[in-house]
Amino acid sequence: MVLINALTTPLMLSSVNVALPSIAMDLRINAVLLSWIPMAYLMASAMFVLFFGRLADMLGRKKIFLIGTFSAIITSLGAALSPTGEILVLFRFLQGVSAAMLYATQVAIISSVFPPPKRGGAIGLMVSVLYFGLAAGPLIGGILIEKFGWQACFLFQIPLAFFVIVLALTRVPDEWADQDAVHSIIDLDLKGAMIYGLAIVALAIGVSALPSLGSMVSILIGILGLWLFVRIENNAPHPIIDLSLFTENRVFSHSCLASFLMYTATFANVVLVSLYLQYLKGYPASTAGVIMMTQPLVMAILSPIAGRLSDRIEPRLLASLGVCLTVIGLVLLASMDSRSSYPTLIAALIITGTGFGLFSSPNTNAIMGSVEKSRYGLAAGANAAMRVVGQLTSMIMVTLIMSLLIGPVEITPDRYDQLSKAIRLSFLIAALISIPGIWFSLNRGRIREE
Repeated sequence: MVLINALTTPLMLSSVNVALPSIAMDLRINAVLLSWIPMAYLMASAMFVLFFGRLADMLGRKKIFLIGTFSAIITSLGAALSPTGEILVLFRFLQGVSAAMLYATQVAIISSVFPPPKRGGAIGLMVSVLYFGLAAGPLIGGILIEKFGWQACFLFQIPLAFFVIVLALTRVPDEWADQDAVHSIIDLDLKGAMIYGLAIVALAIGVSALPSLGSMVSILIGILGLWLFVRIENNAPHPIIDLSLFTENRVFSHSCLASFLMYTATFANVVLVSLYLQYLKGYPASTAGVIMMTQPLVMAILSPIAGRLSDRIEPRLLASLGVCLTVIGLVLLASMDSRSSYPTLIAALIITGTGFGLFSSPNTNAIMGSVEKSRYGLAAGANAAMRVVGQLTSMIMVTLIMSLLIGPVEITPDRYDQLSKAIRLSFLIAALISIPGIWFSLNRGRIREE
């Protein structure tokens, strides 16, 4: 039940990234609005994943998982039928809300079923399937775009989502919830959840509109909103996230921070490489899709191996090695321009994929292993929040760079030099962002005796 959704969501996500040039041409949208197609999805996921993680502990993790699956069907259909870029961005936002329900429950369900000695291997398998979806998405998306148009990228996951619902209702009778928390649903900190969500929106809008005065005001509102959210959560009787996990649990807090930095540094790779291949190198979508499979395919191969290893040795050792390799790969990507060779790109993607493959499963295993069972939904929600907020930050960074170096105009051949500079700068900043992740990963502490 979990693995199928873990496959279809990244399949759609990565295939849409390949479809961006086709969407821009068909709907005639500029570079800034184009960047909001992936960013709206991530923004919504970041806004709601903490809330759904806490709600899943209370109402049932499978229940929230199934609601998210059904919502994904409806919103994917709406995205495929969107007549304008603005409406497409709206449905991408609603898709992100649906995805938040899935992100908040997938790891929590697996952690509820598998005991600690086997949890790393199970998480590694789920992560492997997820990365296989990311790997296959560009290839499948590229073929579908050329045969049926960009709309097919949203439609092909719908039959599999229906199968997940049937499977869950007929073959998975169990439910997982924290029975002691059910009575507190009416007291759940909805005010804090709303302020957190609005703060994420303000930050995303503000950064994407830089360097205007209004963007500065929006960013300030977002920062103040996050500060107010922390104040409210510290005093709420039933917060959507227990902040003591970050202040009193070093394994949990350092693992989450390492995850945030790694996703901030690497998520935009797919978008940047897609733009590089299709604009600067002139490859068709299908060819670009094949090349873009390299990094997530390496991650898919290594994730279950790294997950099983993390059941026997400390996750921080594997994860820290992974961060170091990722930095090397990003530096190599930052050195490329339109004249760079094909083998150089492949080598950079392999190194980056190896690094993240060694990092992801052990890091997730460390997060889930650092909390008690009654908090699995909360921990999974926090882990997912670090991931999607990191992904959102990654896209905000790219959007900002595109806005400053290219502007709100269509990407035409006379602007390819600016595009090349924007891509290289994005990779360089990503490499710098990932360096502190080495320290957080190494200094998180142990989840077992070595």
